[in-house]
Amino acid sequence: MDDIRVVTDLPRKVREITNLWIPMSDGIQLAARVWLPEDGAPVPAILEYLPYRKNDLTAERDALTHPYFAGHGYAGVRVDMRGSGDSDGLCKGEYLAQELADCVEVIAWLAGQPWCSGTVGMIGISWGGFNGLQVAALRPPALKAIVTACSTDDRYADDVHYLGGAMHGDQLVWGATAWAISMTPPDPAIVGPDWRRMWEARLHGNGIWLQDWVRHQRRDAFYRHGSVCENYADIDIPVYAVGGWLDGYPNAIFRMIQNLPGPRKGLIGPWGHKYPHYAMPGPRIGFLQECLRWWDQHLKGIDTGIMAEPMLRAWMQAPAPPAPIHDTRPGRWVAEKRWPSARVSALCFGLAPGRLTHDAGLGTVAVASPATAGHSSGVWCGYGSAPTGPLDQRAEAPGAVVFDSEPLDEPLEILGFPKISLALTCDKPNAILAATLSAVSADGAATRISYGILNLSHRGGDQNPAPMVPGRPEEVRLKLRCCGQRIEAGQRIRLAIATSHWPIVFPTPERAVLTLDLGASRLTLPQRAPRAEDADLPDFAPPETSAPLPTTVLTPPRPMRRQVTTDQITGEVTTLIEEDSGLVRQDGSGMCLSSWHQDTFTVHPDDPATARGTSHWIKTFGRDAWQTRVEMTATGCFRARGLKVRLRFLFSMRIARRH
Repeated sequence: MDDIRVVTDLPRKVREITNLWIPMSDGIQLAARVWLPEDGAPVPAILEYLPYRKNDLTAERDALTHPYFAGHGYAGVRVDMRGSGDSDGLCKGEYLAQELADCVEVIAWLAGQPWCSGTVGMIGISWGGFNGLQVAALRPPALKAIVTACSTDDRYADDVHYLGGAMHGDQLVWGATAWAISMTPPDPAIVGPDWRRMWEARLHGNGIWLQDWVRHQRRDAFYRHGSVCENYADIDIPVYAVGGWLDGYPNAIFRMIQNLPGPRKGLIGPWGHKYPHYAMPGPRIGFLQECLRWWDQHLKGIDTGIMAEPMLRAWMQAPAPPAPIHDTRPGRWVAEKRWPSARVSALCFGLAPGRLTHDAGLGTVAVASPATAGHSSGVWCGYGSAPTGPLDQRAEAPGAVVFDSEPLDEPLEILGFPKISLALTCDKPNAILAATLSAVSADGAATRISYGILNLSHRGGDQNPAPMVPGRPEEVRLKLRCCGQRIEAGQRIRLAIATSHWPIVFPTPERAVLTLDLGASRLTLPQRAPRAEDADLPDFAPPETSAPLPTTVLTPPRPMRRQVTTDQITGEVTTLIEEDSGLVRQDGSGMCLSSWHQDTFTVHPDDPATARGTSHWIKTFGRDAWQTRVEMTATGCFRARGLKVRLRFLFSMRIARRH
């Protein structure tokens, strides 16, 4: 990342408070790490509020960001949530009322400190982006603006749990990951000898959040809580929503800039699940400078011009060959003053056997995919820094029904949500509908542009699913994932329809056959004509950070493994992803960290009821004689009775500790 400039001569000198206790009204103390201008003048506070261990797991990331804010006249504040990191108490799940109430107290406490001017902003990515939105909806008086990155407004339909009503494979993976993190010990260098009591309380009290997610399989009160889409009007402060095409959460940006009532902006780059000043694939941008413009505008009342600029800026990706990882994605920035934009029009295609046509389609076609269909799609949420992106979609053609356009006579650019409407019948009560949109080059390589998944039982909504009636014709509509993509002249557009998308979602227990009535089916693309004014957009500043955290690699990381193998005896196919971070010492604190995990998903192509997944984690934290290790395995085997899916778990944890 040679393009990132490390800034050591910040405008104001910075002092750091490694740990500061924030009292809660019930007597619990939350641990905070704070960076302040050394001169002591009161400044607005920028809060990042997470369960991810401020003193080690996020320390490298925090070092790049919060001192930078402090050096430009803000207080950077990183708080460990209740029951995590060095904070006391228990954390029993995601985004619970206790978490949000604590944050409201934290904001009030920050606003009352002598080093704070009385105004607070929140910034966060993923979990911190989620709770920033949720806390904003509670309207704490001192909270004046937020930056929410890689987050969602809809906890059921657009998060890691259910996708179109189908159970995420990543729900198992994230459940295992979150469990491994929530069961880690506090640091005795911060909390003293009480660390053992606090750790044991977590082991017995933090719970297994994955069980809650599987018990709630419909859009009920469990998911409506924390979903700000239930009432966008609850948020009346300025919101800057940020994300990337490779991330799992870009859809929410379009919804939020359309529906939030107050000042808002959206920014979508080519990035994965990372902040844009160090994200991949590039190009990276001066995100911290962009944040400062936002904070100066809304926390200090300085007119930076940011609100006079377009509501949405997005990276229009140029064609690129399919690959599991890209250092950069070619393209250019485009902008829209409003969203939805009147300058985006619908381009419709009919479906005919094997073809996309501008005329009405005709004929019928049946699709019954193997349970392994989708195995070339990569992961639902990419980080950009690992080779987990979608592969050449030619590999999926044998298991799908494929419709190709003629080679384009001229370039086509799309921005927004592709949609399909299919007239179909199903021979089973339950089935998965998966649609993949790709750009096919002259050599036949197919680069995925977008995809969408629907559990057909949820075709009428996620609150009260209803089984299909075998043989009864129905019209089914599916909105695909948003995209910003240029397709060049000579390329073809491909729509592939399948009945599985493994392992991104778990299959239904029986192999279903969908029969499509092509004459009543269509594909609609959000066409955006290139505009000369896009070339006049001001460039983002180049990426900057404050000085990186000094670290020493004690054991190098191993190359990531990602492979698909077939058991030649049973015929089962296994998808495996394995990562090993190595062992790293954070030189300032002396903390040594390691992390290893392996995710496997296995299914027989002809028997979706064999689908199963396992996620295995090992994490170590140690310093001198204090050494801890958490190991856990979560295994999910999925079966169905009607509309209910049962998940069986096998968990284990081995802990070694000495002090």
